[in-house]
Amino acid sequence: MTDPSTVNQLTVSAGMASQHMALLQKNRWFSGLPADAISEMVGMARLRRLDDGQLLHAQGDLPDGLYGVSKGAIRISNTGADGREALLTVLAPGQWFGEISLFDGLPRTHDAHAMGSTELLIIPRRDFHQLLERRPELYPHFMQLLCKRLRQSFNMLEDSALLPLPARLAKRLLMHAQYYGELGPAGERMSIQLSQETLGLMLNSSRQSINRLLKQFEQAGWVSTHYSQIVILDEEALTRVATGTSTAQ
Repeated sequence: MTDPSTVNQLTVSAGMASQHMALLQKNRWFSGLPADAISEMVGMARLRRLDDGQLLHAQGDLPDGLYGVSKGAIRISNTGADGREALLTVLAPGQWFGEISLFDGLPRTHDAHAMGSTELLIIPRRDFHQLLERRPELYPHFMQLLCKRLRQSFNMLEDSALLPLPARLAKRLLMHAQYYGELGPAGERMSIQLSQETLGLMLNSSRQSINRLLKQFEQAGWVSTHYSQIVILDEEALTRVATGTSTAQ
């Protein structure tokens, strides 16, 4: 297991503090916190830089804090005994993770690797718990975050068991557009940074099957695809596919 005490972390400078304050305020879960609580969390934060493919933590590692993606992306996955990877999600800038082990103190449930050059904001576990001891009124806020994650997990399990691949793909694209995408200058969704191979791993399908469906979506005018980038053009059409009221044909 990785020893959190050996992790190379950098103190967040005053010049970077405002940037990371914005990172917290941008996230819809933290934006509801009192301004002074957000300021305290930024004051606790440390910065960590990872190279492409570098391991942040492995399944079974002891928890060291709450992570926020500032630049790049984090790949959350597990590897089976046969060497096959089960990819749960890819976390983009503005997304926070690690809250399960942060609260229960048990080992990490999954592997986390950097995708591209990545920067993370880390709020140490001990400092975070000291904040909650001083400010117990913040507990309900973070419990909502945990409940949201739990609901998402149940939804993905249900989707995997009940939905055909086109519906699962449409639903996953919409989810990433909602949580990780940003609006472009004309109101359209900016590109989602997901490769076809990554989508295949997330949906337990082949890259070829994902490629075929994305071409169908593109021909229908619902998405625009580029290398490792997908732009949502028609959310209503994808929603109909995701809910089974329309097909990808």
